[in-house]
Amino acid sequence: MSGGPSITLKAQPIDGNNTGNAAAQQQHQQAANGAASAGGAASASAPPGAAVGTASGSSTGQNGSGAVSGSVPAEGTRQNSLQRIQQRKQKVFNLPVPQKLAKLSMYSACQSEGCRCTGWKTPQENRHRDVESSYCPEFNEECRNASCRHSLRTHIAHLDNISSSNMDELLGAIIDMENLFMSMQRVEDEDTKKVYLYLFRLLRQCVLTRQQAVIRGPLGDPPFESPCITKAVLSLVFYKFNHLISTEVTTMTEVAKTFLNFLNHYNFESPSTRRGDLTHEDASNYKINYTRWLVFCHVPAFCNSLRQFETSLVFGRSLLRTVFQCMSQQLKKKCISERDRFPEDKRSIITQMPKFLEALRAELLKDDSPIWDPNYRPPNSFVVQQRKRHQEGAPAAAGAGAAALAANKRSNVGEPLHKRPKKELVERCSRWVPLILVAVNLFIQILILLIPSESLEDLPTDVVMRAMKSVSESKTTNKAEILFPVNVSRDENVKAEEQKRAIEFHVVGNSLTKPVDKQTVLWLLGLQLVFAYQLPEMPREYISQLVFDTKHKTLALIKENQPIGGICFRPFPSQGFTEIVFCAVTMSEQVKGYGTHLMNHLKDYSIQRGIKHLLTFADCDAIGYFKKQGFSKDIKLARPVYAGYIKEYDSATLMHCELHPSIVNTQFIAVIRNQSEILKELIAQRHSEVQKVRPGLTCFKEGLPSIPVESIPGLREIGWKPQMRPARSARPLEESSDPEKLATSFASVLQSVRQHTTAWPFLRPVTAAEVPDYYDHIKYPMDLKTMGERLKKGYYQTRRLFMADMARIFSNCRFYNSPDTEYYRCANSLERYFQTKMRELGLWDK
Repeated sequence: MSGGPSITLKAQPIDGNNTGNAAAQQQHQQAANGAASAGGAASASAPPGAAVGTASGSSTGQNGSGAVSGSVPAEGTRQNSLQRIQQRKQKVFNLPVPQKLAKLSMYSACQSEGCRCTGWKTPQENRHRDVESSYCPEFNEECRNASCRHSLRTHIAHLDNISSSNMDELLGAIIDMENLFMSMQRVEDEDTKKVYLYLFRLLRQCVLTRQQAVIRGPLGDPPFESPCITKAVLSLVFYKFNHLISTEVTTMTEVAKTFLNFLNHYNFESPSTRRGDLTHEDASNYKINYTRWLVFCHVPAFCNSLRQFETSLVFGRSLLRTVFQCMSQQLKKKCISERDRFPEDKRSIITQMPKFLEALRAELLKDDSPIWDPNYRPPNSFVVQQRKRHQEGAPAAAGAGAAALAANKRSNVGEPLHKRPKKELVERCSRWVPLILVAVNLFIQILILLIPSESLEDLPTDVVMRAMKSVSESKTTNKAEILFPVNVSRDENVKAEEQKRAIEFHVVGNSLTKPVDKQTVLWLLGLQLVFAYQLPEMPREYISQLVFDTKHKTLALIKENQPIGGICFRPFPSQGFTEIVFCAVTMSEQVKGYGTHLMNHLKDYSIQRGIKHLLTFADCDAIGYFKKQGFSKDIKLARPVYAGYIKEYDSATLMHCELHPSIVNTQFIAVIRNQSEILKELIAQRHSEVQKVRPGLTCFKEGLPSIPVESIPGLREIGWKPQMRPARSARPLEESSDPEKLATSFASVLQSVRQHTTAWPFLRPVTAAEVPDYYDHIKYPMDLKTMGERLKKGYYQTRRLFMADMARIFSNCRFYNSPDTEYYRCANSLERYFQTKMRELGLWDK
């Protein structure tokens, strides 16, 4: 199944004829007793009806269990629901093909010309029988629908050549659809019911068209915010706790992972429940995020016909702000109640949780917190260290308390912009150095074509650095170039003015909740006059209304403490775009590069706040300007994303600009110019090396029939390389090279493995008294103590013998123990550690 329809989200009652067999009350009752209680019945908890798979709230499921609104469901209930859903699907997948086709026919449109029946209905005498059990209708039985009366075969005529896998995919979607239908019957919250209805119709349409379910429309595509919660939490661990000792940093990392797991399994409250404790704008944003969470994260956990995303990977600051207080209180209570169920060595996670939550809360409330800056990244060494800890078996909270916490199952208003610290500016500019190196290498290799395609490689860094140094020296020594610059960019003049503070850029706006200083009000009045004078076709009352509107902000260009230009805009963070309303510069200050620099500052301002799209309605006189700033008439945003949000104007053209989060727009022109100069210098250096006249070859006159290609003078200097056969990879530390050195290495590895925290099950042989049936299953036992004795006796003459005995320890453990045991996890963790130590000593094949 490929492709997929999109369905408009509307609140309409469900037509029984459109639900196929699920429309019959008996089938609904069977689904309620089977599929619904097995995970199909919606949870009317936090949101009512949101947790598909557990029943809660005012109506509990068949098992009588419920979940508290805005909580994490009990892991046993969740896993049982998922297991029952899978068991039901597996049962349907194992049915005979005629019964599968009968099930599909109930959701397949009649193929007879002119018939509008959307699914075969069981005859009246058999309508209480279930095709998922023993009932298998004949292919010639007529449909019960009075307007159809065609046979079952007519409804499945289009499925003649369907493969077994595609048939199972359709059946899985049907089961998910029936579970959603039952969920709608139990849901009381209207917002949640609309979402279920939308997903139900989407799956219904996919079954009819045999296409993959694809969710399109105003919700947008994940991820919805940048940075995501997972990235911000990782940054928080480094930003707040990196000064601690290694063991404490490891503990805080585990606390962060526990928090993320808790968030990924948290049942969010419905918008109607939260309406009383949120502002109007926050409530509107929460409703959007809640709908996204249902559609992309929560429901797909139980309906695997839909693609699922982790909450912490697709949402960011706005969602976490609205739910953090309630969620952190529940997490603290859960930690206290489950403390005794945690192993002793894992209780530090419980004790450090309040400290972590307080630090995260403080960063959530700070407007300038670095962890929410999309460009903020912990050092690579810290990230690599975190990954290494995770790969070496970061201690999983293995007790029942861990299961209760989370499942292991599941990527400045008014502040002058020129006052940013110089260190930050240098760091942001330094990110372009790798880009320069890559661009230089690609350009040189493609332009000169001296190196064969199979030998493409980066130029040495010292070569590029020499070129950069040469360019820098030429700028400082060429005084005429400095005094009388040739083809200098207007942007450079504007940046020079900004550095001298002859001009300033400020983001200003009105406010009803906090006092507005006198300077801001004067600037807003000045901007109102600039817009009114430069945009005569726009009513002055309308300009005043938007400039002083609290939802709009203006990026002001200030010169001699007077606004000489600006861009009035309104951000829509929940939709991921900013609308530009007015953009103007005073007539006497035009054609100086101020307009371009204004737009670049707005782009950087938007990127810092996670907004990647700019939209504006441009009149015919402004289209040229916006094109120069990277805007296009090709709108890459789906219309439902901005329709109803952006203000539309007559005789104006909608234009769109997509922002790249890694580009610093105010520095972009300078970086490109530097790249160009460096490329020219590299080309000049290469030409000076290549353009050398060498004496001709005289060897052929002396009687030589041929010579090796590599002996031609100058060939290697221009970049030619012989085609070498791939050399055989060397064996790590050949066994015969030094037996004593090999034995010393084995002893070092064995000692390190013994001291690992997960080595305790393997330190000595398993006794029959401890495990009576162990030797009935394990014929060739092995342990670390026995390996030590063998090492002392000189048994391990080759590394293969040593690796085989160590591998036997882990394979025996995994053979005897089930995957959910502590022993099984210890074996996996210790095996990874053993392989790491062997690689460090060069004893492991790459």
